[in-house]
Amino acid sequence: MELDQISALWVMVSAALVLFMVPGLALFYGGMDRSKNMLNMLMMNMVCLGIVPIVWMVGGYSLSSTAGPSEWLGGFDALFLNGVETVAEDGSSPLLLVFFGLTFACITPALISGAVADRMKFSAWLIFVPVWLLLVFVPSWAWVWGEAGLLRNRGSLDFAGGTVVHVAAGASALALVAVLGKRKGWPKEPMPPHNLPFTMLGAGILWFGWFGFNAGSAFGVSEVAIQAFVNTFAAAAVAMVAWLAVERLVDGHPTSLGAASGIVAGLVGITPAAGFVDTWGAFAIGAAAGAICALAVRLKFKFGYDDALDVVGVHMIGGLVGGVLIGLFSTASVNSDGADGLFSGGGAELLLEQIVANAAVLLFAFVVTYLIALALDKTIGLRVTEEAEQMGLDQSEHAERAYS
Repeated sequence: MELDQISALWVMVSAALVLFMVPGLALFYGGMDRSKNMLNMLMMNMVCLGIVPIVWMVGGYSLSSTAGPSEWLGGFDALFLNGVETVAEDGSSPLLLVFFGLTFACITPALISGAVADRMKFSAWLIFVPVWLLLVFVPSWAWVWGEAGLLRNRGSLDFAGGTVVHVAAGASALALVAVLGKRKGWPKEPMPPHNLPFTMLGAGILWFGWFGFNAGSAFGVSEVAIQAFVNTFAAAAVAMVAWLAVERLVDGHPTSLGAASGIVAGLVGITPAAGFVDTWGAFAIGAAAGAICALAVRLKFKFGYDDALDVVGVHMIGGLVGGVLIGLFSTASVNSDGADGLFSGGGAELLLEQIVANAAVLLFAFVVTYLIALALDKTIGLRVTEEAEQMGLDQSEHAERAYS
């Protein structure tokens, strides 16, 4: 069978869009950080583009996506991409799907970096990323998307990574912060963003790239891809407005940081549901994600965990909102591979499975990441010295300055 060139082209473009999200995320986080740590934040994100592809192609793809001896993990047959064809007999391109998955693998650990801003050793980060990828991300992928299918076989849905990417990254960020501790002076000392124009630019790049993230997950040009494309835009737009409304009601003024954060919260929320709900479902999920995440980012002050750039409040909570609301708004009329949620006459079964799947990945990611962080802390050390933190990680870790 001949390769569907239009669909292949769309997946290639989508993969490039997802890769572009990594520097977008770096700017989004970097602008929120303090000026003395700008380059360090850029490096924590961009280095994922160097480390992760190696790990993914050597073993990550095989262990996450191929058939294995159990429902818990994939197999070893495709280590080093052994047997992965450019074009298979059925006309599909396994190699292209490897690359598309690779882009998801690149951005997921990068999401965690925002939580540990200003205080994590870069050397520890270089070890953390590949270890976390193999021990947390790969099993989560295998359960939700892979041939192993521990959670997928139960009936849970995740179209583009609300559970595998955002819940896993957000829960892991919380665990890493718990071991790492608070920044010196937080929360008494003000630590405002140093460059909000960078943050707004980063949010725009993320929004642009997210069309590849979500619509590309249809793996071709189809009605589902079109619906996912529209849903991505709709949810982000509504979430931005919802976040600003909460800011106006609670604080008395809407902010540019709130607008940027609201966009990302909506994108996170719609990610698991993008190809399973109609446009009005996307509106509802966007509104819920924007409003709930705007309130959730304030919890760090109440509970005392220093999630520097709101990874937990936006990605973990936003991913949970979208993942659970699939159980309400999913409709098989949009995607025959999905299922009807509660509001489409499907009963509460899907809702229950969504809760189980997201809770399982959240707990697994938190516990394993906590153990990884403890191991690093007891061996090479997880945190920079107090003097290095005071100086700034740009200079202490990289011997550079972002600004003269």
